[in-house]
Amino acid sequence: MTARKKIKNCRKIGYPAVFGLVLLLSGGISVWADSPAVSGENEKVTLRVANWEEYIDEGGWDEEEAIDLDDRNQTVIFGDHSMVEDFEQWYLDTYGVQVEVEYSTFGNNEDLYNQLTLGNSFDLICPSEYMFMKLIAEQKLQPLSEEFFDEQREENYYVRGVSDYIRNIFDTNTIQGEPWSKYASGYMWGTTGIVYNPEEITKEEASHWSILADPKYKGQVTIKDNVRDSYFAALGILNEEELLQEDFLTADDRLERIAQKMNQTDEETVGKAEDILKQMKENAYSFESDSGKADMVTGKVLANYQWSGDAVYTLDQAEVDDYTLAYAVPEECTNVWFDGWVMLKDGIGDDTAKQQAAEAFINFISRPDNVVRNMYYIGYTSVIAGGDSDIIYAYADWCYGAEEDREDTMEYPVGFFFSGDDGDEEYIITAGSDQADRQLYAQYPPREVLERAVVMQYFDQENNQRINQMWVNVRCFDLASLTWKDWGKIAVIVAAVVLAAVIFLKRDEILRRR
Repeated sequence: MTARKKIKNCRKIGYPAVFGLVLLLSGGISVWADSPAVSGENEKVTLRVANWEEYIDEGGWDEEEAIDLDDRNQTVIFGDHSMVEDFEQWYLDTYGVQVEVEYSTFGNNEDLYNQLTLGNSFDLICPSEYMFMKLIAEQKLQPLSEEFFDEQREENYYVRGVSDYIRNIFDTNTIQGEPWSKYASGYMWGTTGIVYNPEEITKEEASHWSILADPKYKGQVTIKDNVRDSYFAALGILNEEELLQEDFLTADDRLERIAQKMNQTDEETVGKAEDILKQMKENAYSFESDSGKADMVTGKVLANYQWSGDAVYTLDQAEVDDYTLAYAVPEECTNVWFDGWVMLKDGIGDDTAKQQAAEAFINFISRPDNVVRNMYYIGYTSVIAGGDSDIIYAYADWCYGAEEDREDTMEYPVGFFFSGDDGDEEYIITAGSDQADRQLYAQYPPREVLERAVVMQYFDQENNQRINQMWVNVRCFDLASLTWKDWGKIAVIVAAVVLAAVIFLKRDEILRRR
């Protein structure tokens, strides 16, 4: 993902600085009696962290940015210092050990992997799910400790607060027989879908992957410039008819069947997907990784294949410019994605003090008030629901709850994420009716969306090579696709160029002799 600081258009209440600097959820101070970091020497621990650009709160908030949740629990959240600085102080206060975080950023998963390959050394990194799946398969990750999963420890904010929906995905998805959760903890998550201009495109049109290849919108759509996301969209088009059949929609194992369809990499499927992707390429305004947001806001395009977190940013930015956009999740299926924290075996090694600091970093940013700070700054959705804290739900309500005098409202349940029960009356947001296909819908998709949301799995070397070669054929000039007539035309053109060059050189030689 390419993170961007969110355009902050949630309901804000100015707050005096003296109060804004106070986080009323302090987390307290306690020390693990058996902690390796405090049982012996108190030397400084250096923790090398690598994360996406602009993907953690950097502090320096203005006073009017204070998040006042007093309607729910008298909590004011304010980012004075950076999250990294606050962690260093919290760790010293909590464990009596000084930790220095050497914080680096990367632009994409491939850049991160190249850095690791070239010898750059990190302890804790935050790649996307397919990259940490790859690192698990390559046995490059350090398992999380047993202590990290102890829900009795107050400081274990991650395991105590992660949404059960997310926990289940990390527990049930495996690499070589080992669950993700043995090595990875979630950070941000979401779906993929279509950001669109509702004045030019209907919701029904935007709710199908086929819009990306629809000649009606030639030159007015953008698609992702990476093989996995674009391949997923192509498979959505390829399997559209089957995925929308009544017996498929009502099958008890629908989710498993979608996952099987959307992770096929046999030669026939890849070949058909390549043809679809070439159609999408011809139809698209551009392949893009980050520019699609601006292209939507400026009106260059009408539809943009997007991650839900960037969709929220795009809709927020459009509102600033008095421009309304919407977000749709294709009815066939969607890809549920994650960014997650993992520890590198080469970095952590047998250093128990460093591993504790790494796990404490994950826990610190999983503390509910810090979750809110990061969500506010980034604009993405945290995997943390809050556990026994109500702060994260209160923040969602603070952002999207309708004003009391608004008439066009709807009841929007988010219990699936916060308590596991969509009927839980404690977790129903009274929101504006337009949020049915806008930011709230993107950040907390309803149950019916999650019933068609699957993980795109890690492919082994053979299948990975197959789809990568397919992508080369799509993105580059595919010589293998040329016919004999094409080669004949090329030969004529080359011959003409060579002849012209020879004539020019001969003429130049004659002129020099004169």
